[in-house]
Amino acid sequence: MAPPEILPYGAWRSPITSDLIVGETIGLGDILVDGPDIYWIEGRPSEGGRNVLVRRSPDGVIQEITPAPFSVRTRVHEYGGGAATVQRGTVYFSNFADQRVYRLSMGGAPEPLTPPPPEGTGLRYADGRIDPRRRRWIGVREEHHADGRVENTLVALELERPSPGTVLAQGYDFYSSPKLSPDARRLAWLCWNHPNMPWVGTELWVADLAENGTVASPRLVAGGASESIFQPEWSPDGALYFVSDRSGWWNLYRCDLATGAAAPVCPRAAEFGQAQWNFGQSTYAFLSAEQIVCAYTDDGRGHLARLDLAAQKLVPLDLPDTDFGQVRVAGGRIICRAGSFTEPTAIVAIDAASAAVEVLRQSAPSAAEPALRGYFSAAQHLIFPTERGLTAHANYYPPHNPDHAAPAGEKPPLVVKCHGGPTSSGSSVLDLRIQYWTSRGIAVLDVDYGGSTGYGRAYRDRLAGEWGVVDVEDCVNAARHAVAEGLADGERAVITGGSAGGYTVLAALARRDFFKGGASYYGVSDVAALARDTHKFEARYLDWLIGPYPERADLYRERSPISHADGLNSPVIFFQGSDDKVVPPNQTEMMVEALRRRGIPVGYLLFAGEQHGFRRADNIKRALDAELYFYAALIFRTRLGF
Repeated sequence: MAPPEILPYGAWRSPITSDLIVGETIGLGDILVDGPDIYWIEGRPSEGGRNVLVRRSPDGVIQEITPAPFSVRTRVHEYGGGAATVQRGTVYFSNFADQRVYRLSMGGAPEPLTPPPPEGTGLRYADGRIDPRRRRWIGVREEHHADGRVENTLVALELERPSPGTVLAQGYDFYSSPKLSPDARRLAWLCWNHPNMPWVGTELWVADLAENGTVASPRLVAGGASESIFQPEWSPDGALYFVSDRSGWWNLYRCDLATGAAAPVCPRAAEFGQAQWNFGQSTYAFLSAEQIVCAYTDDGRGHLARLDLAAQKLVPLDLPDTDFGQVRVAGGRIICRAGSFTEPTAIVAIDAASAAVEVLRQSAPSAAEPALRGYFSAAQHLIFPTERGLTAHANYYPPHNPDHAAPAGEKPPLVVKCHGGPTSSGSSVLDLRIQYWTSRGIAVLDVDYGGSTGYGRAYRDRLAGEWGVVDVEDCVNAARHAVAEGLADGERAVITGGSAGGYTVLAALARRDFFKGGASYYGVSDVAALARDTHKFEARYLDWLIGPYPERADLYRERSPISHADGLNSPVIFFQGSDDKVVPPNQTEMMVEALRRRGIPVGYLLFAGEQHGFRRADNIKRALDAELYFYAALIFRTRLGF
């Protein structure tokens, strides 16, 4: 083997190209099980971002179920999830283009189950379950009225004829997670009101169902304004379970419906729940009435375990993965989405006893190639000091490429990555977009700033009223820590992020003199404009993140990057979707114009037809390459090795 070629950091040649990333990578979404059959949703950038439902039969054959041009995606809450359900081979799904629910029987064509809405209005559906006893679909409906009002309810759709749905529960701002008991005599659901988000405060309700399907005796069994409930489930023997953070951690509980009392079944300083940005999330499932399989996060690392309910004994499965989601059970096997820092996300089937793993579908097949794996950088978990005497978390990816080495004494450029949400977390699975940087000799620091999930309620609550402060402090302190430890060159440190992460990028560049430039993907520049213009789901999120609006308009001005544009003296590149309803294009364009007026180097790419997050292969490729070229030319000052 030839010795590695000596080239400056950032100039290394890499086989991990943008063409490879968009050409083979697919998104793996919701998992559904129907008897022995396993279904999942694939997001395909090569098909313009179309979401396709596929089925894997017991003989291992994978078949595309939803034909083009149908795309299985709902716009409820704008973030979607829970777009499909299946029962005895018949699929019910929301189609993205018209947001109608369709029924698709084996060998047939999709048939609409909901009518087109009246002109000027809109009906969207999500998180459905089939009530076979009464021949109906039960789920969430989001109705957009002509006057701009948006009303969310739980509804039932008849399976025999199109209808907009019969309301089962209403009066709350939001609903999710309708779950039928095994005997179909009870219905559980979650609901919450503004200004709460579901990871701040939700309520768990249970009602009796009459034979004709009407709801009777609804009662609150858990939750409130300061308790977050996640994923109610009925056990095979009819007991109600749920996840609550009442202890400071999202833990599992069993509810006694006769008394209303709830008891923990596995008390632990770990997170068994997730931030409910999407419908249909699942971190646990029943292997039997006596045993649960559950995913949990401990200090930023995911685990999968069996839980013996009687003994309250948790037995982790010996698996290399560090992230688990969409946990289901089919045919005695655990079906879930899994990955690790060195393995891409995949749909896997796991034997509950032996922990033997069968990979059903990979998100990035090329990542399994031994020749490519040699270019992957392994993450190092950092715990670093930050403000107020606290510590925070980040994953550091050092530059790595077997073909190249840097000159002695040189430190690598640094890309600090701040996740969106902001109540979310950095990725703990192989991300080829991160490896795109590290294989070129550029270090990446993925920061779980205060407010991130995975570290308990107190860590999430650090961001209450402090958005634009705590997240910025933690990103700056993470980078300072990396520089002090000799892991990066502080004179070539940039910051990048999308959505709320894009806001943190702009706030850090405008109000702190540390980063030398950055990239904002559909980021917020005027938080007051966001409070006035954004969609219903997040319309009051800023009350918790900053303060009530317009009562605290002063805070909104202070926290808005646009108010501090005169202090932003570093190059910035912006990426935006023209159809984004979460962060509208005018948010980006205000900042672009402010920088152009001052002569600051700025880039702006507006992608027609894209929404909040890019789904089309050509746009993903163009954005990734443009960000690299922007940094190389203006900040890293490195000749790219292509």
